[in-house]
Amino acid sequence: MASDQAPFPHRHLLGIDGLSADDLNLILDAAEPWAAFNRGARKADQRLAGLTQINAFFETSTRTLFSFEIAGKRLGAQVSNFHPAASSVRKGESLADTALTLNAMRPDILVIRHEAVGAAADVAAVMDCPVINAGDGRGEHPTQALLDALAIRRRFGRIEGLKVAICGDIRHSRVANSNLRSLPLLGAELRIVAPPSLLPDVVPPGIAAFTDLDDGVDGVNVVMMLRIQRERMPDALSESLGDYHARFGLSRARLDRAAPHAVVMHPGPMNRGVEIDGDVADDPERSLILQQVELGVAVRMACLDLLTRERRGA
Repeated sequence: MASDQAPFPHRHLLGIDGLSADDLNLILDAAEPWAAFNRGARKADQRLAGLTQINAFFETSTRTLFSFEIAGKRLGAQVSNFHPAASSVRKGESLADTALTLNAMRPDILVIRHEAVGAAADVAAVMDCPVINAGDGRGEHPTQALLDALAIRRRFGRIEGLKVAICGDIRHSRVANSNLRSLPLLGAELRIVAPPSLLPDVVPPGIAAFTDLDDGVDGVNVVMMLRIQRERMPDALSESLGDYHARFGLSRARLDRAAPHAVVMHPGPMNRGVEIDGDVADDPERSLILQQVELGVAVRMACLDLLTRERRGA
């Protein structure tokens, strides 16, 4: 596969803030051939051969960690996963000192997930290589927003003009934060739907907020569900999970209020029977959830390729 896309004009990928619609479309366009590549029997490209990729995940992860690992390996990189539980972090080493230690090993790209907002930017400030933010607390999760956009674009052939409802724990979600930035840039009309306690303090301009799921999904093309981020809540949710499901769980009947051929999305992990019913999540015609996982590898391959081109002289 040829490296014929335009250069990515940023050293790091720390968030959607600071990116333009052209930047987003560059990554989405670069991911398209990788999506086809990943369906092939042999998935080996050597453009990152000889480069070292470190995945430093200070929070647990299944989809993001493994998709970055698979993406790097399919591009030929030497991939190492950093495990804080088996590192000097357990002995009290600071994030800054850990970053300086990893930098001294001369990696060519670092992917980091951390529970603190701004951690990826702090690490990028001391690293000599490009850094990708794989999630920083309640901050951002840019590659998730990019794979979400790619899944929508591939299903509908466009993003511009579509109505998208993001439903659930908006207040604590880095996925919501990145999508609230990326999808409007690409021309989507956004709504957020949540109990008042799970809405953000400030609703971004141009985005409609709803506290009733039936009203919020009415006529939309995409329903994106989010789980309750209990690990980021200082106080327990005031209502029980059963009550939450009754008011804000996506059922078949509620999905029927959306536009014809509307699709369902979820970044995972899902809490079936809480924010989404199992039959809705597993609907082979309406659910894009597994396609999101699949396209996550393609998007992350595109990001690794674009961000290392200068180092490779490509």
